This record gives sequence, structure tokens and C-alpha cells, in this order.
Amino acid sequence: MSVAKKEYKRITVKTLVDMKANGEKISMLTAYDYTMAKIVDGAGIDVILVGDSASNVMAGHETTLPITLDQMIYHASSVIRAAHRSLVVVDLPFGSYQSDPKEALRSAIRIMKESGGHSVKLEGGKEVKESIKRILNAGIPVMGHLGLTPQSIYKFGTYTVRAKEEQEAEQLLEDAKMLERIGCFAIVLEKIPADLAKQVAESVSIPIIGIGAGPHVDGQVLVLHDMLGMTHEFNPRFLRRYLHMYDEMTKAISNYVDDVKSQDFPNESEQY
Repeated sequence: MSVAKKEYKRITVKTLVDMKANGEKISMLTAYDYTMAKIVDGAGIDVILVGDSASNVMAGHETTLPITLDQMIYHASSVIRAAHRSLVVVDLPFGSYQSDPKEALRSAIRIMKESGGHSVKLEGGKEVKESIKRILNAGIPVMGHLGLTPQSIYKFGTYTVRAKEEQEAEQLLEDAKMLERIGCFAIVLEKIPADLAKQVAESVSIPIIGIGAGPHVDGQVLVLHDMLGMTHEFNPRFLRRYLHMYDEMTKAISNYVDDVKSQDFPNESEQY
């Protein structure tokens, strides 16, 4: 049974918890710049993720690892200036929180102070527990991330589905409960079996946001450029393309080139 979309002036972490309690699904997309974030926010998205996927989408890197804390702050600052309704979550990039809880806190504080972000997200379970606790103790909201954790790609060696085996599935469920217990306001589950995602969502009171985790969670997230079809090489099973902008933009630019070459542009009405 679907729940009617409600109107919210500003989404907060409490709003998301209330949405789960009321059975209202949560919509989440990435954004990395002012113009796209303004469109996303205006369209009614609940959560904007300034993802470290900017490393792939905006900078062309093979993985999320190269992006720096300074670069994440730059992207987050641009998004914050456009977001008047959505909750903005900013990824802590690789190397900014794993080694030392004090370093994790410093990184999170920089994001909050310098970008104006509303919360941070970091990958992992029990291995980053102390870093998460340190950040939470400073009053900074934290979203967790379990399952496929792209910052650990070289550890896993593949982007394949995680937690298919019983032992890893049990650990993921245990980690999710731990993240709720220490105070995370939500968790992203990436590329895990739908049945396991359902079990996790039913086992915790905080929202579970899925990406490749099936329909039985509390919300969904996609990379904006993927769902708009601006990228075309990436074709995972979980991706639904709502537009095919790569083809449309290529056609438009090609038409512009032709018009310039043929001196059709600018015409008399397009000059002073």
C-alpha cells in the first residue's frame, strides 16, 4: 500500500525517522554542483548525497579513492547553496576517517563548518565504530553505509553483490544493529540480496536506504548522472534510467557544431 507524498519545508534527520515510522518511502539522489542540486532540490528529493562518487562522475577516476577532503568540501559547498528543502549528506572520503577517530572527527568538523553540510556518511561497521562514536559525540549526524563499500574495492577486488554467504550476512545485520545502537540516523545498504535488506530494515528503527538492495527497504538512492542517462557505460541490474541524456546531449551539441560551421548560428534574431 503506497503512502501519499507529504509536503515538508525542510527535511531533517528526524523527518527521515518519522517517515520510516509512518511508512513513507524516502527518495535520495546524488548531486555535486549548484545547478544540478537546485534542480534536484526543487523536484522534491528528500535527501541529496554529495557522494564520493564525484571521483568517478565529475573527475573521471576509476574508483572513489582519489577524491580528497578539500574536494568533497568544494562539492558540498556548491550543493548546500542550492538546497533549500533537502537534507544534505556528505561522504567522508577515503583516508579521512579510517585510521584514527580523532582524524575522523577533524574531517567531519571541517565538512560541517566549511561546507555547511547537514550530516556525514562513512563506510563500514564495527571497524569504524570508534570513529563514528567520536563524530556523534560532537553532535554531528552520521549515516552509515554497509554491504558493497566502494572505498574497500581493492580489498574485495570486485563490485559484485555482497553478503550472499551466511557469515557475511550475519555480520552485516550485526553491524546494522550496532550502527543504530550507537546513534546513526540512517544506513545505506549497497548491492546486497533483497531478502537480507528486508531483514535489516525490519530489525532496526532507523531508515534503511537501498541501492541495489531491493524494494523492501525504507528508501532508494541512485547516482544522478546514471539515472538521467548522462553516463552510458555503467549498466548494473539495479539502475533504472529515467532519461537518456547522453544521446540527447550528443545530438544537441552535434547540431550546434553543424549550425556554427554552416553559419546558421547566430541568425538575425540572435544578434544585437
